[in-house]
Amino acid sequence: MEIRKALLVIDMQKGSFTSSTPRFDTDGVVKRINELASIYRGLNYPVIYIQHDGTGSGEFEKNTWEWENLDGLIVEPDDILIDKYANDVFYKSKLQSKLVELNVNELLITGCATDFCVESTIQSALTKDFIITVVSNGHTTGDRPHLKAEKVIEHYNWVWQNMIPTKGRVEVKSFEEIKQQVCNNVQK
Repeated sequence: MEIRKALLVIDMQKGSFTSSTPRFDTDGVVKRINELASIYRGLNYPVIYIQHDGTGSGEFEKNTWEWENLDGLIVEPDDILIDKYANDVFYKSKLQSKLVELNVNELLITGCATDFCVESTIQSALTKDFIITVVSNGHTTGDRPHLKAEKVIEHYNWVWQNMIPTKGRVEVKSFEEIKQQVCNNVQK
């Protein structure tokens, strides 16, 4: 089966990046996501921005400031926007049907928050047999009561790298490794 990739950008929304909810290395994560998105667009792979839609909950209400993607993210007109309604992006969203429509079987995963929506989506994608690459320095979270954000990220990168694979698998690679691999494949 032909490998067809897509980039997922999960919950990089203004409401998750406030002065009361600081995230680790926000500028660096945004920069790496933008560069990966540019690379994927150049290879004609879909770039999919996931936005939590909390309509009716009083938070992340669709079309409000906190629901919007960060200003620093470069979202192009041909990119795909998908609303999500729980930590797991696949739950009651259009993501699965869109990936089937596009024949996508490999996901490059980035976004916020490492220990909530990114984690839930990776677990769900693995049970759906996707080949998953997590960008080790392409996801972020905030400090937790018992652990600094950087340690949370380090921990989940380790967890994902050591998961029991299904028909799919999970790999954890840095932005730099992924960029180098793409450049090498293009030159072949």
